[in-house]
Amino acid sequence: MPRFGTFVARSLEALAARGEWDVTVINPIGIPPLALGRYKPLVAAATDGVETGVKVHRPCFTLIPNIGARINPGVIGRKILPLVERLHAEHPFDLIDAQFFYPDGPAAAWIAEQLGLPCSIKARGSDISFWGQKHFALDQMLEAAERATGLLAVSKALARDMDRIGMSLDKISVHYTGLDRDRFRPLDHDGMRTMLGRRLGIDLPEKKPLFVSVGALIERKGQDMALGALPSIPDARLLLIGNGQDERHLRNLAFDLKVDDRVFFLGSVDHDILPVILSAADAMVLPSANEGLANAWVEALACGTPLVICDAGGARELVTSEDAGLIVDRSLEAVTAGLQQILANRPPRAAVAAMAEQFSWQANAEKLSHYYTRLIS
Repeated sequence: MPRFGTFVARSLEALAARGEWDVTVINPIGIPPLALGRYKPLVAAATDGVETGVKVHRPCFTLIPNIGARINPGVIGRKILPLVERLHAEHPFDLIDAQFFYPDGPAAAWIAEQLGLPCSIKARGSDISFWGQKHFALDQMLEAAERATGLLAVSKALARDMDRIGMSLDKISVHYTGLDRDRFRPLDHDGMRTMLGRRLGIDLPEKKPLFVSVGALIERKGQDMALGALPSIPDARLLLIGNGQDERHLRNLAFDLKVDDRVFFLGSVDHDILPVILSAADAMVLPSANEGLANAWVEALACGTPLVICDAGGARELVTSEDAGLIVDRSLEAVTAGLQQILANRPPRAAVAAMAEQFSWQANAEKLSHYYTRLIS
């Protein structure tokens, strides 16, 4: 899964590049007793190394699919504690950090307690909206939040959600995502769609509407509404970037709506071609039920592509003017109307890109450095 969690890698690489912090990543990989199907590639991925200035360890732990979620924090903690203790003895840590709240947060809080170190836990969205609704996970998350020295949220809206489920708002700092500004920028030249279509092996006419949706193909992302808008927008194409359990349903829906010749499932795409896809599109549509603050939103804006999204997570912290696009109700009618409105009155590409001006991995790392320093002072 080449794009899975890349925002964590970019953030920590940018932090290491500042020279103030020595960063070590421990990325536990869950492997079932029988590593078949989608788990088989994970065995090959469990390799250690130094990646862009960051030391990375990938120990494996035994994962029981579907039923092991309740015990995963404890399993992870016990599995990696000996490694953490050895690394700590060789080169003492100042801080233990978790980049996702469940199961990572409870494991990190327990390890930090064993070593007598401060601990930070970051919330990103689904860790709060999904796991926060499961009592066994919520109990462990609240205990971890109580133990932690500080907490991070990717948006103000997510910080409020954390407060609502019982986490101390006084501990929470907002830490927005970053952006590779050299890669994600407006690209505009004659024949770009034709060239992109040839590279992807699909038909992308220059003058027909083109929409893109970037996100895991799962129910809460709402790609069915993006797809369902196509019968009302003649000749429009939709590019779906991502993988997930909803793919079969979405393919069947496209067939039933007789738009399967205008919907293209691209799976995971290379980061080098993603800015071209975003720049070529008229809008990025992602009618999510919940989010933290989606990296895909920021990347689309930086490429000059307006958004059609729902009022989820930090949407209103990003879409602060019509130049950024539209926040619509989470219904087929509203999503369709939003896409039609963008086509009728598309904001200037430069004005859209300006809405992402505050985002960079350098700014992200600077704020993270100040926050970590505060926790260990």
